[in-house]
Amino acid sequence: MARRPPSTLRVADALAAAGFALEVLELPASTRTAPEAAAAVGCDVAQIVKSLVFRGARSGRAILVLASGANRVDEQRLAALAGEPVERADPEFVRAATGFAIGGVAPVGHPQPLEAFVDEDLMALPELWAAAGTPRSVFRLSPAQLVELTRGRVASVRHDART
Repeated sequence: MARRPPSTLRVADALAAAGFALEVLELPASTRTAPEAAAAVGCDVAQIVKSLVFRGARSGRAILVLASGANRVDEQRLAALAGEPVERADPEFVRAATGFAIGGVAPVGHPQPLEAFVDEDLMALPELWAAAGTPRSVFRLSPAQLVELTRGRVASVRHDART
């Protein structure tokens, strides 16, 4: 059996430490983007959890948004939730804050806990798929498990093109 990458092991360890028996899958196809992940696991793109990192413009803190793969994040809504303007984090900031490279950022297994917001649209779905530390690893979980694992605040973060 091939050895798992350290980042995937870190996710599996974080899941186990939180008391969740969730299986981390390593797939032959890329799961780097939401459409690729949906195709690889055979689900709707909305069921993919995008782990997006933003930086507080004043505080410099990392803010994790767990968004539906079908949605774009409304940065103004997120700023209101975070209590300060936000900006997209660059790859170096993402790696420093999460321990993962973009394309494999997991919702758990970070060096320190991050403030997290969970896209309310995810709550209506029966099952979700999240990155597990590499661009080819994922795990399946329920919306309630996502909220519990991340201690995330469920909120409206979707960009509505009509506004």
